[in-house]
Amino acid sequence: GSSLLTGPEGLMAKERENLKRLKCLRRYRQRYGVEALLHRQLRERRVLATDGAAQQAHTTRSSQRCLAFVDDVRCSNPSLPLTRHCLTHICQDPNQTLFRPCQGSEELPCSKPVAVSLAEEPCCPLHLRLPPQLYVPEQALAGPEQLQAGPTELYLSAAELQPTESLPLEFSD
Repeated sequence: GSSLLTGPEGLMAKERENLKRLKCLRRYRQRYGVEALLHRQLRERRVLATDGAAQQAHTTRSSQRCLAFVDDVRCSNPSLPLTRHCLTHICQDPNQTLFRPCQGSEELPCSKPVAVSLAEEPCCPLHLRLPPQLYVPEQALAGPEQLQAGPTELYLSAAELQPTESLPLEFSD
């Protein structure tokens, strides 16, 4: 601030007011002294509290198992995130809307869970119906006699491809 002195008389009243505003703007939303120390301690406590809660939630979620029973034995697979069932038994949850059982085919029924997509009847990769083939390969040539049948006047000989006169290497304007 001392570099703003304009002469032996110092700053004028308007300049002093502008300098005061400039200093206030420079310190705006910045903490100093005890306030800065308390704010840093509060931030550290919040980080420890949120990291500990997130880590604890992660360990309890990862230890949860599927709630489905197969032949009176509980499934040992871990449950999907934010659900109570594993991927194999997710269709047993009546509240979920992301998976449907595969319809399969008449000769091979299937009940694998398939993610719901834009298709009307989602299928697993085993029962996926492929679209009709769009590319039809052309008939292969039967033999070399068909290659010889074309007109021969379209092809140049090796002598016709050679330049007959030599061109100068330097060109003048």
